[in-house]
Amino acid sequence: MNKKKFLFHKNDFNGWETLNDTVMGGSSSAFCEVSDSGLLLKGKIVEKDGGFISCRSSIFKPCLNVNEYVSFELNIDGNGRTFKFAVACEDDFLGFTEFIPGGLRWIKSFPTKKFGTTNVQIPFISLNPSLRANKVRFPFKFKPSKIKRLQLLYSKFGDDGLLNNEFKPGSIKVLIKSISVI
Repeated sequence: MNKKKFLFHKNDFNGWETLNDTVMGGSSSAFCEVSDSGLLLKGKIVEKDGGFISCRSSIFKPCLNVNEYVSFELNIDGNGRTFKFAVACEDDFLGFTEFIPGGLRWIKSFPTKKFGTTNVQIPFISLNPSLRANKVRFPFKFKPSKIKRLQLLYSKFGDDGLLNNEFKPGSIKVLIKSISVI
């Protein structure tokens, strides 16, 4: 197994952009900002008519290949909130999943410490296929050699499609210090 490989670290989160619930009629407002410490996601989250904010990478061209690794690792100052990490992959169905609104994502929820930095490992085998916060029962297979995009979400829904019990609307400020593969 290879050593840790930083995908994004400190101020090299260039190309990351915000995607909020406004795409589906919500009214949350947040934005991503690159700092010397990492990627800052800050704003205000409103539960009504949506209930999510997120930052996502630009689309990897060519696809990111992390086939030699087994897990993602995030270092994040999350203020005690529970987040979802999402990965979009190219599929083997002639791009079929891209025609599904919201697209197929591989997701995993994780809690953070109230104070300080949380180091979380997300093994590839723990990622579950999801469409718009709903579990997918079709047997899709995660493709670590065909990653198109990474995303961090704060949502009123968890990765099981049920409500995120730790969800709190209002002001939010999150710092993603790094995303690696190990």
